[in-house]
Amino acid sequence: MTLFDVFLSTLETTLPVFAMVFIGLGLRRLGWIDLPFINTASALVFKATLPTLIFLSIIQADLDTTLNPGLLGFFLLATIGSFVLSWVWATWRVPYADRGVYVQGAFRGNCGIVGLALATNLYGDFGLSAGGLLLGVVIISYNALSVVVLAAYQPGQSLSWQNILRDIVRNPLIISVIVAVPVAWSGIRLPGWVMISGEYFASLTLPLALLCIGGTLSIAAIRTDSKTATGASMMKMVVLPSLCTAAAWLAGFSGKELGLLFLFFASPTAAASFVMVKALGGNDRLAANIIALTTLVASATITIGVFVLRTGGII
Repeated sequence: MTLFDVFLSTLETTLPVFAMVFIGLGLRRLGWIDLPFINTASALVFKATLPTLIFLSIIQADLDTTLNPGLLGFFLLATIGSFVLSWVWATWRVPYADRGVYVQGAFRGNCGIVGLALATNLYGDFGLSAGGLLLGVVIISYNALSVVVLAAYQPGQSLSWQNILRDIVRNPLIISVIVAVPVAWSGIRLPGWVMISGEYFASLTLPLALLCIGGTLSIAAIRTDSKTATGASMMKMVVLPSLCTAAAWLAGFSGKELGLLFLFFASPTAAASFVMVKALGGNDRLAANIIALTTLVASATITIGVFVLRTGGII
C-alpha cells in the first residue's frame, strides 16, 4: 500500500465524523436546527441512545479481548500526567484567574462522542466495545480532576464532592457499562427483537450527537479568541496526544489498542468543560473558545496523527 493509499484510507476514517460536525454547523446557520432541538437531542443521546449503544456493544463483545486492565490503567495514569503537565505549564504561562479554565480545556477530551465515533469508524466492534469500557475511566477521572483545578482558582467557590460523586454514580454511561459487563460474562442472550430494536435506537447516537456538536460551534466566538485559548488548544490537540501516544508505544501498546488510546487522547475538548466553568463563575468565554477551536482543528490534527501512525506501521 502506497503512502497515498494510506492517506486516503485515513481520510475515510476521520472525514465522515467531522463531516457530520460541519453539517451540524451549516444546519444551525441555515436555521434548520435551533438551540431547543440541540438541547433536547443532546439530552436524548446522553440519557438514552449512547448508553444503549455502549450496552449493546459490550454484551456482544469478547471481553477477553476488549476488557484490558492494563489499557484502562495506562489511560488513567496518562490522564493524570496530562493534568499535572497542563497545570505546571499554566502556572508558568497563563494568567492566574484563567489557569483552571486553561488546564481543564487542555486535558479534558470529548471521548464519549468524537473519540468513540472515530474508534468505531477505525476499528468497528472492537473500537466501540473497548472504547465503551474506557469511558468509565474517562468520566470518573475527568470530573474529579476538573473539580480540583477549577475550585483552586475560583476564590470562594467550590463544587460539592458529594454531588460530583452522586452524578458519577448516576451517570447513564457508567450505569450502562456496569450493567453490560456481567450480562456479557454470564452469556445471557437477549431476544432477537430486543436486539434489533435496540440497534435501531442506538444507531441514532453518533449522527445526532455529532450534529449537535456542530450546532453549538460559534465562529463569532473564535474571532474573539485569545492567546490563552490558542495555547490550550495546542496543548490539547498536539502536545499531549503526541506525548501520551509516544508513552503508550514505549509502554508496549500497539495495533488497535494504541490506535484507540491515540483517538481518545486526541479528541477535542469536551463540551461539559463549559458547563463546569459556568457553574463556578469562571471565564466561560475562554472555555467556549477552547471547545470551538479544538473541535475545528481536530479534523486536521487527528487525520495527520492517524496517517503518521499508520505510515509507521504502529497501528
